[in-house]
Amino acid sequence: MATVVIFGAGVMGTATAFPLTDNGHRVRLVGTHLDEEIIASVKTRGYHPTLRRPLPDGVTAYRYTELAEALQGADFLVSGVNSYGVRWAAETLASALTEALPIIAITKGLDSTADGDIVALTTVYEETLVSAGGPHCDVSGVGGPCIAGELAGRRQSCVVFASPTREQAEWFAGHFRTSYYHIWTTADLLGLEIAAALKNAYTLPVAIASGFLEREHGPDEANAQMHNLEAAVFGQGVSEIRYLLQVCGQPVQFAASLPGAGDYYVTCAGGRNMRFGRLLGSGKSMAQALQEMQGITIESLSIIAAMAAALPRLADRGAIDRARLPLLGHLIATVDSGRAEPFPLDRFFPDLC
Repeated sequence: MATVVIFGAGVMGTATAFPLTDNGHRVRLVGTHLDEEIIASVKTRGYHPTLRRPLPDGVTAYRYTELAEALQGADFLVSGVNSYGVRWAAETLASALTEALPIIAITKGLDSTADGDIVALTTVYEETLVSAGGPHCDVSGVGGPCIAGELAGRRQSCVVFASPTREQAEWFAGHFRTSYYHIWTTADLLGLEIAAALKNAYTLPVAIASGFLEREHGPDEANAQMHNLEAAVFGQGVSEIRYLLQVCGQPVQFAASLPGAGDYYVTCAGGRNMRFGRLLGSGKSMAQALQEMQGITIESLSIIAAMAAALPRLADRGAIDRARLPLLGHLIATVDSGRAEPFPLDRFFPDLC
């Protein structure tokens, strides 16, 4: 039996408490400064208001000011903060951790170096923790199609755990595997993180394509939808994820597997990135869409920003052919202009020509 700290009481971080407690582990759920209402509800009623379900026995809630107490005697930590909170979480942990602790992060995101090299947020987490005065901790990652509500509902889910070594990934997987939570493992941490993060960015244009239907005043008299366009954008997205993995020297099979196409598909089924993209596709400006979704994190935007910074540097080094990335280029231009324009479809699928 292990003692596990989940730092970040959002839906995805909290959902991991279900397989953990089903396996007999003790879970200490620590909210961030943004999770005060959630933690208050869990403390008083044992109920998570966003997951809309009671949490299992074996979960104890802590406020972020009680992090040091929650970490006492912990065997490992699950980081459940979003991509915008990674540095804050690492800096906060640095002052509370007295010794190195294995960490596995559900956060999806990317950063880039001054030379344009793509960096996973697991690396950012590690480096920030050390630079803030904390111990060096290896940070593992998770990729694959896993909606929080389905995991908490014990629906069948398939994911990949990635660590610096496969042995470490298997150690983590052994704590989480259940009859409904199926886990594969890999030591290709950067490849998994790239695929899992990029699918958030590439979900946005699928949503924009869906939103274009509203510009056309909805389905026509014969109920014609916009699925052909959505599928073409999805296919180009998978192709570009594969190319970017290749450029980064990572396993290209992730693009068409669980961390890439699998996670991409389930993200296109709904959620904040889809809602935001549909607003853009319907004709709203970036500012209008952000205003309508005020207070909701749009993680696709942070990934697009990271790639916008990386691509020119990679191109200057001759490391990348931007003609292979027409959809990503269009996405960057969309964010820059603040408007969703028609897709450059004739430039799609250059590898088929």
